Amino acid sequence: MAEGAGERAEKLRGLIVYHNRRYFDLDDPEISDAEYDELVRELATLEGEHPELVTAESPTQQVGGAPVGLFAEVRHRTPMMSLDKTTSYEELLAWGKRMERYISGEVVFTCELKVDGLAMSLLYEDGRLSRAATRGNGELGEDVTANVGTIAAVPSRLGPGHPEVVEVRGEIYMTVGAFDELNDRQVRAGGRTFINPRNAAAGSLRQKDPAVTAERELSFSAYQLGEVVGGPAFKYHHETLEWMSRLGFPVSGYVQTVGTLEEVDRYCTEWLERRHGIDFEIDGVVVKVDDLAQRRELGATSKAPRWAIAYKFPPEERTTLLKDIMVSIGRTGKATPFAVLEPVVVGGARVSLATLHNEDQVRAKDVRPGDTVVVRRAGDVIPEVRGPVLPLRPEGLAPWSFPSNCPVCAAPLQRLADEADTYCINVDCPGQQVQRISHFASRGAMDIEGLGERTVALFCKEGLLVDAADIYTVDFERAQAFEGFGPTSVANLAGAIEASKSRPLANLFVGLSIRHLGTNGSQVLARAMGHMDRVIDAPEDEVAAVEGIGPVIAASIKRFFSLPRNRQVVERLRAAGVNFEGPSAPAAAQTLMGKSIVVTGTLERWSREDAEAAIKARGGKAPGSVSQKTTALVQGSDPGGAKLAKATELGVPVLDEAGFEHLLETGELP
Repeated sequence: MAEGAGERAEKLRGLIVYHNRRYFDLDDPEISDAEYDELVRELATLEGEHPELVTAESPTQQVGGAPVGLFAEVRHRTPMMSLDKTTSYEELLAWGKRMERYISGEVVFTCELKVDGLAMSLLYEDGRLSRAATRGNGELGEDVTANVGTIAAVPSRLGPGHPEVVEVRGEIYMTVGAFDELNDRQVRAGGRTFINPRNAAAGSLRQKDPAVTAERELSFSAYQLGEVVGGPAFKYHHETLEWMSRLGFPVSGYVQTVGTLEEVDRYCTEWLERRHGIDFEIDGVVVKVDDLAQRRELGATSKAPRWAIAYKFPPEERTTLLKDIMVSIGRTGKATPFAVLEPVVVGGARVSLATLHNEDQVRAKDVRPGDTVVVRRAGDVIPEVRGPVLPLRPEGLAPWSFPSNCPVCAAPLQRLADEADTYCINVDCPGQQVQRISHFASRGAMDIEGLGERTVALFCKEGLLVDAADIYTVDFERAQAFEGFGPTSVANLAGAIEASKSRPLANLFVGLSIRHLGTNGSQVLARAMGHMDRVIDAPEDEVAAVEGIGPVIAASIKRFFSLPRNRQVVERLRAAGVNFEGPSAPAAAQTLMGKSIVVTGTLERWSREDAEAAIKARGGKAPGSVSQKTTALVQGSDPGGAKLAKATELGVPVLDEAGFEHLLETGELP
């Protein structure tokens, strides 16, 4: 044995014990689940290569952590064991091969979603909840009966046919919707936000005052029977789930019984893709042998049953160093803070930047340059910083302050009253330039094909473009000298620019990037006012009186046209022959008559208000929740988990932005 193996094993044991305590006992982990699993996997590999290193006290032979004394200690009547883990089909097959040493014949498996919460033991005597206990170290847990008793999903009394004694094991968790609402309340109250639903659930459960737990909207899902006295005899695990449901326990509706490990793998792959379509977080699938007699034959190791395994999904959260917090400037001047990170692979992608949303979110999360932070990337959603790992914060680390001046042009940044966002008020700010011109040329605005963001950036860099009006006086002779701009492409671009002059007035309003004025508002404004000049000259209250505009949008419109720089751009557009007359378009065709469309998340080309207004303008309804009457759910980035879960449950079609626009135009699902 190499001397270094023993030293490394000892170091790994210390790290794992330390992180076990932070996770199981303090509910304040310093590393992600994936990073913890890597430590355990490395130690298990070392012990496998050097069996003489294995000790009874090794974390590979133990379960969880010991209670820390916040609550009374409880000894479980039967141990609450942990599960061995796998991350691939090959490892799943190896698990199946190992079972052949103990049992023969056909094996049927149940597949259950692995809810990311806290394992809980519920003991009922004579049909009443007598004790609720955490897993702890598997042998000893903590008595949290008073707190669990406040959770509506946990029955205080069992239904007819209950046995004399029954222990039910399951997961206490917080839904994504409840988690988002809790963090919203924390932000409004000026408090710190929670990093993820699992931590929020753990913190909510381990409260000295049960009233606090009651406010946090926790949920419960039963997945296993423990001790039973006076109950029926069962042959299969799936029968126990059905029985627990009849007694009144919430049981997952996503359990599937299959006959082969190939089918198990298909179930796992399917849920890896669907994991964001439900309103609770899962980090994998638990696979169990269904036949209870076979389970007894298989038995268990010192810490895990041989008849079950956890198929873990790729991690969507990792910890890394927050190197800096910087601010980007968008096309409307919006100043958005973002995190500069030590690169880390999370959610299958290498992440070095992540959003921090706005000043209030940075304050609520209390993240500071130099912190170790939790980064999350779920699916295609933009990576975000969830929060700091406070035990790892260097001493004396100063809080981050939102800058008072634009990082690009040094003009003052301004935060309007009653708003969360901050803006650079300099319309000539180079930080806004490329994005503002690109937006002007985009499909939803002046629709200039060939003038995308890359071309705009090049033209700005070479001095051909400073603002949107410069599009109509581009020096095409100079452009033709740039790489990739031959005579044909330049001629096509010139033709597209010329064609854009005749676009409807509403498109021009959209292209000008007037804050708060979206697609639907632009159409309403163009139809009602009929000409650009009337909008410029009309008093603010007259603009506000236009149905669908209102005082906030009207004030923004008047503020935009009051700035001399903006008026100069408008006059140059007039001189170029750009259409200033409305209406923008005839009344929308009633393509959605009788249809109900729900919108969730953030769309790129539509504000939520504009999307819902477009639905209503076409005769449809735009309710705030999904039901059996819903025709389709339109999903943008950062969607609401509850709406997606309901749509999945009811089989409601889910559309992306392109599908939504197809539906608006045709009335048909794509």
